[in-house]
Amino acid sequence: MYKIKKTIEISAAHQLKTTYATPCNRLHGHNWMITVYCQAKELNENGMVIDFSEIKRIVKGKMDHQNLNEVFDFNPTAENIARWICDQLPGCYKVEVVESADNTAVYEKD
Repeated sequence: MYKIKKTIEISAAHQLKTTYATPCNRLHGHNWMITVYCQAKELNENGMVIDFSEIKRIVKGKMDHQNLNEVFDFNPTAENIARWICDQLPGCYKVEVVESADNTAVYEKD
């Protein structure tokens, strides 16, 4: 099994929609660190699991310097963002989304 890991930094804002009062219900931003893990039993025709630049294009191209509430049709929690990223990338089995030094969400396929 071939495996790769790609880390991307983006700047983006979001506003959470929760059933309880929290400062995160107001628009705020993060410098997000996103780590993507992909795997493949066989390499593609270019000898790769997936091109690192393709991961960057999909993730950074969609999210960097954006209001994530305007980009996504779901509540843009770190958990939901991790799942969305994993679903976009072939061979992706795990995504870590760090929105601050103390707060990390991980989505991993079963």
